[in-house]
Amino acid sequence: MTYTLITANRNYSSWSLRPWLLMKALGIPFVDRFEPFTKPDNFADFRKFSPTGQVPLLIDGERAVPDSMGITLYLADRHAGIWPADPEARIFAMGAVCEMHGGFGHLRNDCTMNVGVRVTPKPMSEGLHRNVNRVREIFEEGLARFGGPWLAGAEFSAVDAFYAPVAFRIRTYGLDVGKGQAWVEHVLAQPDMLEWEAQALAETWREESHEAELAAAGVITADFRR
Repeated sequence: MTYTLITANRNYSSWSLRPWLLMKALGIPFVDRFEPFTKPDNFADFRKFSPTGQVPLLIDGERAVPDSMGITLYLADRHAGIWPADPEARIFAMGAVCEMHGGFGHLRNDCTMNVGVRVTPKPMSEGLHRNVNRVREIFEEGLARFGGPWLAGAEFSAVDAFYAPVAFRIRTYGLDVGKGQAWVEHVLAQPDMLEWEAQALAETWREESHEAELAAAGVITADFRR
């Protein structure tokens, strides 16, 4: 039986990108069902198919698996390659994934994801400065310890999928992640990321609350969306 993965707008939905990229990169087949954000609060509409009223959602037969972390753990029980094989790399990857899933609130709020634009950001808050520094530490540690080109070694794994939305943010806002920029450029050049980006640029609609967050983040210097 083939999985169905429900995702939302390519420009905005960082949480959708994680399992989408993970499954694409590891060759796990799925039907890609698209449910766009059409209003500031989509909870009632999304509750028709998702128990949390949110995306992403993985459907496997009668099972509905919500949340990017829940989906990752579910897939890890059924498919190789979700986590690195090397024990130390696995520990690093799991810790970094949990940290991204539960933290980095200033990065999320101050640098909203929008794939198709470039922004000169407003002056960094202390919280955002700490978040960016921590991202740089994670990237540089992973590359130095495990040899790259991925964050936990030679093979793509869940930690790369979880930080992929950050790569788009780094490019959008010109954030400095030091030697971690090597990973950013590597992941952005991957075919699946290029496919996601192409779909983002092709989106013609705008959702007002996401666009308001973007306007508050800084000055838009380029907009490559249709």
